[in-house]
Amino acid sequence: MSEIMASPQAAKAVFAPGTSDREIEAAAARAALNYRRRVTFWRWAILVLFLAGWEAASTYGVIDEFFYARPSTIAMRLYDWITEGTSEGPLWYHLWVTMEEAMIGFAVGAVAGVLVGIALGRNRMAADIFSIYIKVINSIPRVVLAPIFIMILGLGLASKVALAFVMVFFVVFSNAFQGVREADRAMIANAQILGASQWQLTRSVIVPSAMSWIFASLHVSFGFAIVGAIVGEFVGSRFGIGLLINIAKGSFDSAGMYAAIVIIMVVALAAEYVMTMIENRLAKWRPAPLHETN
Repeated sequence: MSEIMASPQAAKAVFAPGTSDREIEAAAARAALNYRRRVTFWRWAILVLFLAGWEAASTYGVIDEFFYARPSTIAMRLYDWITEGTSEGPLWYHLWVTMEEAMIGFAVGAVAGVLVGIALGRNRMAADIFSIYIKVINSIPRVVLAPIFIMILGLGLASKVALAFVMVFFVVFSNAFQGVREADRAMIANAQILGASQWQLTRSVIVPSAMSWIFASLHVSFGFAIVGAIVGEFVGSRFGIGLLINIAKGSFDSAGMYAAIVIIMVVALAAEYVMTMIENRLAKWRPAPLHETN
């Protein structure tokens, strides 16, 4: 039903008196399908026009091909990497190394951020005590920690996971903390009147109320986890997509740099899609967003 209501045309349609519910639903479904088709068409049309314009500008010298490799050249580089591998080994191994670092850092950072955010959100004294330290640490640009982590933990997995962790933790922590603070006070009072314990209150009222805040941070923080892994690899590593970018930069290979960026974009979009599916499954109780009900 949410897909039917997602179409503005379906919401604005005027039906003749006596129209059956089945006819109204069928018309709304057709309008929603047409709307999704138009959205898909324009998405692809904009992408094709952008790439075609880029290709033409590089071909006719409007932009310098040395700095802005043609999309066709980037596509060929991706094809070569996929079929023949890179100069530093198979592409899939580099991608797996980067994703392993990002996923571990994301998982640990997200869990820690949620737990600490909920704990401090529920304990005002602890929040007041630790807030100054959290602000001080959060004020440090996370990417500058990469050399420190590599110096302490080495060039392997641990240093990249540590950087991905700090990139994720503060984003999730801030949203979880604010979500707990923004919980419905009337609902909390009603649960307390019914005799709910602090644990029951947190589990059944506070956490569900903060889920929208937490999921909003998770959508953003996985991209930050990838950034942390890439930056760590860029500073110092033996494998990973960041290493490929570093090598391409050193050899002034713009096609290689853009090809690596395309890989990161595809992975980030896939992760966003998976995150959305998980959110929709875990938060079915949530009302539909405003744009789906107008």
